[in-house]
Amino acid sequence: MAKPVIGVLALQGAVEPHRKHIEAAGGEFRAVKTPGQFEDVDAFILPGGESTTMLKLIETFDLWDSLKKQFAEKPVWGICAGSILIAENVTSPAQKSFGLLPVTVQRNAYGRQLQSSHAVINGYDISLIRAPVIAKVANDVTVKAEHEGKPVWVEKGRYMATTFHPELTLDYPSPMHREFVNLVQNYKKKAA
Repeated sequence: MAKPVIGVLALQGAVEPHRKHIEAAGGEFRAVKTPGQFEDVDAFILPGGESTTMLKLIETFDLWDSLKKQFAEKPVWGICAGSILIAENVTSPAQKSFGLLPVTVQRNAYGRQLQSSHAVINGYDISLIRAPVIAKVANDVTVKAEHEGKPVWVEKGRYMATTFHPELTLDYPSPMHREFVNLVQNYKKKAA
């Protein structure tokens, strides 16, 4: 079977750091930012960055409908800002989202940039950078990891979210990238 092609939304944020993780996990990395490019990938990573800036760019370039259609058909992993974009509910303040995962995400819950920190999640060193908090999850959402008593890695079906950045650790691949590439491969097999 061909390697799954993972498209990292390349409008803003941490895009290139995903390349080595995706490749080490057996996937093919692709930076994507146009509707044509969206159609050529098997799955999406919405990277960490600034969710309000990403939303503005999605609307400025008229990408909302194209992304919404693709997200309804393919696996999606939202990281930090990306987790905000795929949550069903966003607070502090409220914000538009794609509503893919039945979770409530509180923006900037750990505070400003200065409150950024490192932690070990499932034996892997990660970065929490102005991280949101997953304040509430639906009963059918799997919590794969917690930090300070709060979910930080969740999954439901073909949708996954982490409030932290595994891509910034130079130990390839991260367990999260491995999990997502496996999820995409399994989804492709079922769809075939």
